Amino acid sequence: MSGLAGGPHNGFTLVELLIACAITITLASIASALYAESVNRTRVVRAMADVRTISGEITVFLFANKRLPDTLDEVGIVNQLDPWGTPYQYLLIEGGSQGLGAVRKDHKLNPLNADFDLYSMGRDRLSKTQISIKDSLDDVIRANNGAFVGLASDY
Repeated sequence: MSGLAGGPHNGFTLVELLIACAITITLASIASALYAESVNRTRVVRAMADVRTISGEITVFLFANKRLPDTLDEVGIVNQLDPWGTPYQYLLIEGGSQGLGAVRKDHKLNPLNADFDLYSMGRDRLSKTQISIKDSLDDVIRANNGAFVGLASDY
């Protein structure tokens, strides 16, 4: 009698299988989001290290040549890409010919640096001169003439 109606059943019902699948999919999506954020944090840390290193190389160039470079190519940094696959952005401010229009600015429109701007456009690969605008919040920036290197959203 054990295999007939009313007896104990062996196996899962369709509802039980659907619930198990829903739980598995939910856990997988949470893990995937956490992994993606972890990868992005790692990329931000790497970009910060790159900005510090490039800034140091620019400083060495300044001491050796008594002037800042016009481009990163002069420092020997040709087409170095940030962790998101875009070139690092450099703008000579001190003694440069660009004017102050292209200079990176904080939320009060004060320039971030007096010597040069150096930054990564971040995850979205978009950037505006004012770092408090949405397109710039994920940028990895150099500010206060190198005293700050980090996310624009943390500045």
